[in-house]
Amino acid sequence: MGDVCVHIRIIRSDRKFLSTTVLALAVALGGLSGCQTSEVFHNGYVVDQAALDLVPVGSSREQVLLSLGTPSTTATFEGEVFYYISQKRTRSVAFMKQKLVDQQILAIYFDKDGVVSQRANYTMQDGKVFDTISRTTPTGGRDLTFLQQLLAGGGGAANSVKNILGGQ
Repeated sequence: MGDVCVHIRIIRSDRKFLSTTVLALAVALGGLSGCQTSEVFHNGYVVDQAALDLVPVGSSREQVLLSLGTPSTTATFEGEVFYYISQKRTRSVAFMKQKLVDQQILAIYFDKDGVVSQRANYTMQDGKVFDTISRTTPTGGRDLTFLQQLLAGGGGAANSVKNILGGQ
């Protein structure tokens, strides 16, 4: 049996093509890695255990304000409640919407005399998420596209188009 010898010949145009391809891949990978920000956002009140210990059950409203500061929000239905809300959000890519990862709510309940009757610490697992940093306004009814409104007739966009076109 004879030895088989294979010669690979690389022409100049092949070298240029390979080097251009490698350069393009390097730029693309470098550009994609620049989009990966993996940002973490901490919003709201950070609970300090030492400050919380200064507010036992039986403390006054003024003592709560001095120790914990101004609450994130309050409720006054069926007794007064101070809510101290802390949220952690992440965003993996700079242009994507933030995702809520963790939320903690410290609730200080007061009785009718303005004295702390209960303290509670709620997390996302305890119930509905508080939406304190929403950049959207919820609206009632169905969300229809412009085309759906046109096809539905009689309302909104359909009347606007009639007016623009000079219809009755």
